[in-house]
Amino acid sequence: MTTNAAAKTFPVSEAVGKMRPSSTLGAMQKALTMRATGVDVVDLGAGEPDFDTPEHIKQAAVEALQAGKTKYTPTGGTRLLQEAILDYYRREFGAAVSYDFPEVMATAGGKQAIFNAVLSLVNPGDEVLIPKPYWVTFPEIVTFAGATPIFIETEETEFELTAEQVERAITPRTKLIIINSPSNPSGRVIEPREFERILEVVAEHNIHAISDECYLRFAYAPARVFTAATLAPELRARLCIAGSFSKTYAMTGWRIGYSLAPAAWTKAMLKLQSHSTSNATSISQHAAAAAFNGEQSCVARMLAEYERRREWLLGALSEIPGWRCFQPEGAFYAFPDIRGCLRGEVRTSGDFADKLIDEVQTVVTDGAGFGAEGFIRISYATSLERLQEGVMRIKQVVEQMIG
Repeated sequence: MTTNAAAKTFPVSEAVGKMRPSSTLGAMQKALTMRATGVDVVDLGAGEPDFDTPEHIKQAAVEALQAGKTKYTPTGGTRLLQEAILDYYRREFGAAVSYDFPEVMATAGGKQAIFNAVLSLVNPGDEVLIPKPYWVTFPEIVTFAGATPIFIETEETEFELTAEQVERAITPRTKLIIINSPSNPSGRVIEPREFERILEVVAEHNIHAISDECYLRFAYAPARVFTAATLAPELRARLCIAGSFSKTYAMTGWRIGYSLAPAAWTKAMLKLQSHSTSNATSISQHAAAAAFNGEQSCVARMLAEYERRREWLLGALSEIPGWRCFQPEGAFYAFPDIRGCLRGEVRTSGDFADKLIDEVQTVVTDGAGFGAEGFIRISYATSLERLQEGVMRIKQVVEQMIG
């Protein structure tokens, strides 16, 4: 039997069969494939910092290797890392996190923390609220769990989720809401008091919430850095925070994240993880502890550069005919509405993204994968020079389209 024939007859499970491939990883693969053939690709699709991991973090990993820290760890992570996470939230945010209960665990990236949280809570028939636009993986995890994603439209509030929108979306089947602020892909940041109101609605209706804080430190003035860990205990009683070292410390390949949740929820997540990946990589755990325990000036330097790029990009996008872009206050993405320039054979944002690749070898991510047809995600996690080159190429295509 040929490989193709075997692929056609493979009895893929219903749970996996209902999932869609990641559009963000698909865009990254396109860029890699084109580069391998020598093409001068401008990749504005990557959700990955272009900085190297800070030296003191890499050195901590080297020291862990030399000390033989290469064995299994407890499923929830080493005590060194757990305490570093709790210390960080107390020191940086004044969060009243507890050291007395098992409320923190290490995971293989923020994605696994969210996967653990969803699968340990929801059942088939449950509904999970997901504000649009959303990170591409949110609905796929919910679908895998057998639950139903219910999307909250937020374009009327320029992609900033409100408590009123959440209130309207809740039904008797609602079990969970997934909140992402700063947002991937829109870059919007929920104002702290509004976030608190949303969690008040969550508590009132006896549902649960996941706060995806993978871009926690990526808020640009006047927006404020905010973690749900600072909310009152009664609001945190139904909340799981998913965090990551990937973006803040340029540690994407280290695959290390964490969750903060009530003890009972964490216990359920530990059970799930013990049968999937067991512990996160021991070396990455030592590096992550150094990231949180060490000096934070490296973070400030990276954020300052992202802000410089952001300011340039927003000005440049405002000059593209037919485009508009809600102000992104965080993360490292712009999410422009390009519907004003779509015409002829280029009817969708996917068509436009394909046109950019084919004609000017520039990669962006189609907004349809984030639940927002007619938008594209542009990452400024690349050098200012490459960002300028990419926008110049995009302008050329748009000007040709609109004549």
